[in-house]
Amino acid sequence: MRHLLDTKTLTRSDAIGILDVAEDMAATQQREVKKLPTLRGKTVVNLFFEDSTRTRISFEAAAKRLSADVINFSAKGSSVSKGESLQDTAQTLQAMGADAVVIRHGASGAPRTLATSGWITAGVINAGDGTHEHPTQALLDAFTLRKRTFGDASRGRDLEGLRVTIVGDILHSRVARSNVWLLTTLGAEVTLVAPPTLVPQDVSAWPATIRYDLDEAIAAEPDAVMMLRIQLERMNAAYFPTEREYSRTWGLDAERVSRLPAGSIVMHPGPMNRGLEISAEAADSPRSTVLEQVTNGVSVRMAVLYLLMAGERPTDEKEG
Repeated sequence: MRHLLDTKTLTRSDAIGILDVAEDMAATQQREVKKLPTLRGKTVVNLFFEDSTRTRISFEAAAKRLSADVINFSAKGSSVSKGESLQDTAQTLQAMGADAVVIRHGASGAPRTLATSGWITAGVINAGDGTHEHPTQALLDAFTLRKRTFGDASRGRDLEGLRVTIVGDILHSRVARSNVWLLTTLGAEVTLVAPPTLVPQDVSAWPATIRYDLDEAIAAEPDAVMMLRIQLERMNAAYFPTEREYSRTWGLDAERVSRLPAGSIVMHPGPMNRGLEISAEAADSPRSTVLEQVTNGVSVRMAVLYLLMAGERPTDEKEG
C-alpha cells in the first residue's frame, strides 16, 4: 500500500487485509508492553490544517506504539496561516525526512494533490479532507461492526448481509461518504436517513437506499445505526427548523433504541452532540460502541501505518 486517500477505490481484499492486520495490532494492545519496534527510525508527520484532537491523538498513539517518531504540525499559527502553500509545506516535510504524512485539510482533494504532486516521497494518509472522505474512520467503523458481529471469528470476514443505517448530516459528512463506499464493498446494505435538506445532490450515484423517516428505518431492523454529528459549524443556512425539532424527528433516544432488534448496535464517530442527534441514554447504553470505536481506531491506524511503511504482514515481535 502506497497511500490511503479514500475508501471508494479500496478493493474488498485490500479492505479485509487492513482489518485483519488491525486484528493483529489489537492483540498486541492487550499485552502489558503495548509497544512494538516495527517502525523504529521512521518519521510520521501529523499535518493538520483543521482542528481534530481525537483523530490526531489516535494517529499519534498508533505511530508511537509502533516506535515511530512523530512530528505534530498544526497549520494554525504556523507559516501556512501566513500564506505558505501546500507545496512549500510538503517540500519542508520532504527535507525533514518524513516517511509518512497524515493530512487533514478543509479542501476536498488536498491529500490526493499531496500524494500525486511529486513534491514528497512519503506515503500519504487522508485524515479527512473537506466533505470528501475520512477513510480510517470508515475502517475503524467496519472493524468495530465486524468485531461486534463475529467476535473472535472476525478474521478474513466481510460484512455480507449486514444492514447499516447512517443517520443525520449526510450533506457535510465525509464519514458517511467513506462508510457508504467501504461498507458496500464489504457486502453490507447501507441506508441513509436525513432531512431532505441534509441529503447531497449527487446521492443517487451512491450505492445506498435513501430514507427521510428514522422510525421507518428502525422498523426495517438494521444491525447497526450510526448517528452522525450535526456539523453546526458548517451550516450558514437553516437546514432544519430548530435543534429541538431535529432531535424529535431524527435524533436517537432511549425509546427508539428500545425498538431496535436484539443485537443491533449504536455507533457514532464522535464528538457527539448529546441531546441533539443522540440522547445521553442512547450514547451510554450497552448497545453503544462509541468507546470501542475510539479504542479500535488506534489498532486500525497502527495497521494502516504499518502497511504503508513496512508493507508486509507483522510477525509477533516484542520490544527489545
